[in-house]
Amino acid sequence: MKIVHVTPGYPPTTGGVETHVEAVCTRLADRGHDVTVLSADAGTNVQSETKHGVTVQRYWSVSPNGAFHFSPGIVRAVRGIRPDVVHAHNYHSLVVLATAIGRRDCRFVITPHYHGGSQSNVRDRLLRLYQPIGRKLLQRADTVVAVSKWEQTQLAADFGIECEMIPNGIDVERFSSDNQSAQQNKYLLCVGRLEEYKGVQYAIRALTVLPEYELRIAGSGPYRDELEKIAKIEGVSDRVEFLGYVPDDELPALYANAAVVLSLSSFEAFGLTVGEALASGRPCVVHRRGGLVDWEQYDGVVGTDTLGPDSVSNAIEQVREQKVDPKSVPKWSEHVDRLLACYSR
Repeated sequence: MKIVHVTPGYPPTTGGVETHVEAVCTRLADRGHDVTVLSADAGTNVQSETKHGVTVQRYWSVSPNGAFHFSPGIVRAVRGIRPDVVHAHNYHSLVVLATAIGRRDCRFVITPHYHGGSQSNVRDRLLRLYQPIGRKLLQRADTVVAVSKWEQTQLAADFGIECEMIPNGIDVERFSSDNQSAQQNKYLLCVGRLEEYKGVQYAIRALTVLPEYELRIAGSGPYRDELEKIAKIEGVSDRVEFLGYVPDDELPALYANAAVVLSLSSFEAFGLTVGEALASGRPCVVHRRGGLVDWEQYDGVVGTDTLGPDSVSNAIEQVREQKVDPKSVPKWSEHVDRLLACYSR
């Protein structure tokens, strides 16, 4: 089957959507499908390469503050390839619109990774203006795939559409407890792009009532400078370590040797880092917002409605001794099985 995935970014560009698309596409290629990724994260020139059996073509885009990713080149690319299936990702980016314009006589699938809003008033206003167009795009798709029950419900409420719910997968073998050292460290861990909405600042502030812990922060992004200022103001700089970008082969050990993993984001369609932590055998504290609420059904996950130091501290104390079943988390192989069934219908 000739399959094209269209995305705002692709690794080494970091983010949840990027991780999702790479995981799906490499597994589709492993199963013998002809897979091309069209990504809107190039510089001034079109870039092309083959990675793990996947053809990756990167196009220039207009993306103010790293958002929206309007890319005319993707329209032309979709028209030129003529795939059996074209699969667009991220409702919050204009690559879905570019895909819809460029498609011709092929199955059209959208995974919105929809979280309904942002912490930017400007972006929220733009999303409201875009909603009538977004609704038509979602209605035109042959299948809309939600990656969590929460997202499925939210899409029905906001757009009145029925979705197929296929949870994201986790590479359970990669994050197995074999990566855990004999002497476990006692640090708290946050993993992800450093944006204000990700809530890492609340983890830093929680250290003021958790003197026995250090905090390690894996990821890069525009909010790092502000997070460093917060750590200094709170007097905990000596217990906060910014790791920056962490290579994929180092992440499993980082998870496995943490005491508790924190995911305090306000906007998530799924929450991949929670699944990765559970696959590593580590308990998690999550903010009860967006797709993170779905993780509370798993052993070893405790949610908190508020993000003050005492609330986060209490959740950590509650969860840190809970047992985790790594085998309970959804797997990428299952996700791809169900996705191929959608493509073939």
